[in-house]
Amino acid sequence: MSGYVGILVSDPCLQNQFTQVELRSLKSHFTSMRRENGKLTLGDLASRISRLKVVGENLSDQETTDFIAALYPNFNDEVDFESFLKVYLKLHAHASSRTGNPAKNSSAFLKAATTTLLHTISESEKASYVAHINNYLAQDGFLNKYLPIDPSSNDLFEIVKDGVLLCKLINVAVPGTIDERAINTKRLLNPWERNENHTLCLNSAKAIGCTVVNIGTQDFIEGRRHLVLGLISQIIKIQLLADLNLKKTPQLVELVDDSKDVEELMSLPPEKILLRWMNFQLNKSSYKKTVTNFSTDVKDAEAYAHLLNVLAPEHSNPSTLAVKDPLQRAKLVLDHADRMGCKRYLTAKDIVDGSPNLNLAFVAHVFQHRWILLETLDKVSPGIVNWKVANKPPIKLPFKKVENCNQVVKIGKQLKFSLVNIAGNDIVQGNKKLILAYLWQLMRFNILQLLKNLRSHSHGKEITDVDILRWANTKVSNSGSQSRMDSFKDKSLSDGIFFLELLSAVQPRSVNWSLVTEGVTDEQKKMNATYIISIARKLGCSIFLLPEDIIEVNQKMILTLTASIMYWFLKQPVEEKPAATLDSENGSQLETLSNSTTDDSASESSVE
Repeated sequence: MSGYVGILVSDPCLQNQFTQVELRSLKSHFTSMRRENGKLTLGDLASRISRLKVVGENLSDQETTDFIAALYPNFNDEVDFESFLKVYLKLHAHASSRTGNPAKNSSAFLKAATTTLLHTISESEKASYVAHINNYLAQDGFLNKYLPIDPSSNDLFEIVKDGVLLCKLINVAVPGTIDERAINTKRLLNPWERNENHTLCLNSAKAIGCTVVNIGTQDFIEGRRHLVLGLISQIIKIQLLADLNLKKTPQLVELVDDSKDVEELMSLPPEKILLRWMNFQLNKSSYKKTVTNFSTDVKDAEAYAHLLNVLAPEHSNPSTLAVKDPLQRAKLVLDHADRMGCKRYLTAKDIVDGSPNLNLAFVAHVFQHRWILLETLDKVSPGIVNWKVANKPPIKLPFKKVENCNQVVKIGKQLKFSLVNIAGNDIVQGNKKLILAYLWQLMRFNILQLLKNLRSHSHGKEITDVDILRWANTKVSNSGSQSRMDSFKDKSLSDGIFFLELLSAVQPRSVNWSLVTEGVTDEQKKMNATYIISIARKLGCSIFLLPEDIIEVNQKMILTLTASIMYWFLKQPVEEKPAATLDSENGSQLETLSNSTTDDSASESSVE
């Protein structure tokens, strides 16, 4: 195949402008033009090249003739195929400069439908994708000798020629798609091995949702820049949007109000969910517009300024919304994102230019961004973290990480945690046992704070786990259900049905029963558990458990879930509680709580 292309075009500059399909199609048209008179001169070409759609629709015959005459004074000169291609490219560029935009219908260069002839790439997008590759594949044992790639060079298109980088990138986007033992990773690959890698890459890319129409293995081996960049763009997009679904991120249920909206949300593509998430956050600010795209609606950077102020107000800069120049505002927005620790894959100019791919990538990174221990401590005990001395991500220097984790240990001691032989460096080093010990004590502290807040509903008496157990069973029973839990380690709780009935009892509209499974198989149990957590959080419950904690009936975590639901219900104003439960909740049940005694044998669980 490469030999065939070489016969058609010997000039490497021209080879890089066209795909094989395009060259064959243009060769056919060139041959047809030449056949009419036995040869093709520049004078003939001036009248006949208008048959190519991108020329004919943007330049008149006279304009085409005048342009060619200015380039080539002798109209009697015969035109070979390569000269024909050069004239076409110059005419295309001339048409584009005349309109200020890519030539009209440039994606169809012939009267018959074909693909684009003149292929340009966005240098900003290339630089962003290179930065992404450098970040996510830096530790790869095979590729580290090629990384980091210089974004200002065309090295990317050389490195992809053996197919390894693209295969590795697919596995970053959707882990496990390719068994990397199947990738040919010798230092020097023969043509068959390269072809195998690219075939593996294209089939795997198709499997994860990429569109690979009109892309062949030879296009990558020859480094067709627009095709390479197009596929890389799709792979990275799939990676960035991977968590934008209810299965991966059940908290997204907060974006909707009722069951019909949940079904609609489940059917939306991830880009639309990301837009909905962005608008959900913007509704918490004074921003009144609705963002409908990642291009024109964000060009002035105002939406970004409000979004980041909602998500990370501690890093806000009053000047961001005060400045009038969109480019300056975009720079301040990116400074804000830097302070949050979000990865930067675009420039201020990309924002004001309305680059849809790069703006989508930026919002996706903001969506994915997380802080962990210090943020959790600040939520559990507001104000206890000294953010002025905390080092914000990304943190590259190890001692800066230790400084943060030292503050974590210091705060734990302030909260009376048992932290014998635990230091900040243990957290940095990932000592699993010590980290879990710390996290459980943090969880316990939160439970105690929660239970402390419930005292006002029991006439000053300390609420016990028995009280919480009794409350939950009473709520479910009063709703007409026969379900009950015998203790916080009752194995029947693993299907999640009891907690869904409890949530429905405290807020009848909260559960969409059409989404509930029977809870028989492990997958069904996980779906129910994930839904329970999402609904509880949507109501406003502050919980830290995982679906596995429900499935495995982790009694400590089951206690936290039940207590959180109870706390949420009891703090609701009387007029907002379901009418059918007012008498029991405001009268006899609270009296029961005030008269209860601790009975650990009944609950088989203890906060201690």
